[in-house]
Amino acid sequence: MKPTFPFSALVGQQEMTQALMIAAVDPAVGGVLILGDRGTGKSTAVRALARLLPEVRVTEGCPYGCDPAKGSGPCGEGCPRPEGDQSEVKSHMKPVPVVDLPLGVTEDRVVGALDLERALTKGEKAFEPGLLARANRGFLYIDEVNLLEDHIVDLLLDAAASGETVVEREGLSVRHPSKFVLIGSGNPEEGDLRPQMLDRFGLSVEVGTPGEIATRVEVVRRRDAFERDPEAFLDRWADEEKALRARIVAAQGHIGSVQVPDEVLAKAAELCMELGTDGLRGELTLIRTSRALAALDAAPAVTLDHLRRVAPMALAHRLRRDPLDETGSGARVGRAIDTVLGPAAAGAPGSAQAVG
Repeated sequence: MKPTFPFSALVGQQEMTQALMIAAVDPAVGGVLILGDRGTGKSTAVRALARLLPEVRVTEGCPYGCDPAKGSGPCGEGCPRPEGDQSEVKSHMKPVPVVDLPLGVTEDRVVGALDLERALTKGEKAFEPGLLARANRGFLYIDEVNLLEDHIVDLLLDAAASGETVVEREGLSVRHPSKFVLIGSGNPEEGDLRPQMLDRFGLSVEVGTPGEIATRVEVVRRRDAFERDPEAFLDRWADEEKALRARIVAAQGHIGSVQVPDEVLAKAAELCMELGTDGLRGELTLIRTSRALAALDAAPAVTLDHLRRVAPMALAHRLRRDPLDETGSGARVGRAIDTVLGPAAAGAPGSAQAVG
């Protein structure tokens, strides 16, 4: 396996790394959209996070990597799980999948299609799974997501909303699980996302080229050291990776017991009303994200500070454009936070400095 740059060795970009960790703790947050310059570590961070997470147990021979401990019977076309007793189901561990969805990809490649080789050589009608099948229980990463063709966007929206892929074509009728964390990256200068796709992302963060000499030097130093001797570099960061992995695993186990006080619920609703967000998805994402951050902090309950720290990434991309307000969405969210929650106390954390 090709070595992957350690997540804990990333320099800066705290908002991006925090958002990715939150999505790893609770995939129900809805994925992460990362917008900004090229060469700022977006794809490196996604792959590093996947390698950081503990391996998952999958059913032997299942093309969708289903969890043998959940349910009985086949999860989809080609899954070998029998009905009834699951004690004999074979399984093994494998890394969390990270699947790249390239620009120009065809619909057949995304959702799957008829296996032509088997149809021609054996006369059998069989399903060949696509990228959504491979991404099940993992990450689907789309670089330059704002340039994706509309019909592919529609397929992704359907799968992301339902958690499954349905294929009806060429005499095939297949339904299989495709639950994944959607990660998109792009440069806003190259085009806007469709509103439907933008709303599907739970969190959105902006990254930029570091403006401090010391930060730029440290980025180059670490990357150069990794490329010259990957094994030695990984050994050097092994303890930090282990500690960060333990923190995420502990948060995944703890999140179910994290309480959300009524005061936090009321302030989340007030914040969304202040910003004029459409629907209730903003409040739901705010609460889920705050709960995941509290779990990462090993806190028993969500606080207003957690709400303050996640509000920009959960709400900035949900704002309507205001032609009379030339300030960016981040500044508008900041003003709303000060109005609803009051100015941040001196020394209060603006964002989690989890890595870097």
